[in-house]
Amino acid sequence: MKRMETIYQQGQHRWAVIARDPARASALIDTNEYLVSHGGESLLTDPGGMEIFPAVFAALANGANAQELKWIFASHQDPDVVSSLALWLEFNPALKCYASKIWHTFLPHYGGTADTFVCLPDEGQALTLGTLKLHAMPAHYLHSSGNFHLHDAVAKILFSGDVGAAMTPPEEDGLYVDDFDRHIRHAAGFHRRWMGSREAVLDWCERAAQLNLDMLCPQHGSIYQGRDVERFINWFAELEVGTGLGRRQ
Repeated sequence: MKRMETIYQQGQHRWAVIARDPARASALIDTNEYLVSHGGESLLTDPGGMEIFPAVFAALANGANAQELKWIFASHQDPDVVSSLALWLEFNPALKCYASKIWHTFLPHYGGTADTFVCLPDEGQALTLGTLKLHAMPAHYLHSSGNFHLHDAVAKILFSGDVGAAMTPPEEDGLYVDDFDRHIRHAAGFHRRWMGSREAVLDWCERAAQLNLDMLCPQHGSIYQGRDVERFINWFAELEVGTGLGRRQ
């Protein structure tokens, strides 16, 4: 079963990760869901697919106050990101979901109505959770054409969606990266194939390098922390990605 672990806490401000589900069906990719709580409100990032909803909900209910959940943040439209939306809305019909404006006619296929969605403009915007300010940072074409990452300047965390994701074997599937050179081998093929363009990569790397991050938290695989955040940004900036790579592999 999935479990919840706190990765940052200061006063009433808490980030937790819901991760690692060895009981999931083998056909499903493992995912990380992140919960930020502040001032009696909570936001859940990329809540996952409908198949894993029971495990995610149980982990959240055991580790936090589920009644405080007010917001969902969907980095993009993929089923492993947000196909569980209808089930979360059954729990709380008043939930609001942040997502790119280009998905406002696609995401209701998962559930909800036009009133469920807060459409993010391409340039991103500030989000408010209690008295905490978060920022939806553009990450378009990495890999989705309407894609956002979530930045918390107080905790110095960037929730980075598929950027930084790695498909690690069970024996290397720790919550945090402990050997960057070994870990990054499991990220290389995914990033080469799924990231849309060098221009998008370099734009993201330039902005991410200016954020003074302590943690980079992807949707799949282990969390980068400390110097490994800079190492990842530098590695990503040098990586060849984009159209045609699949035909050459």
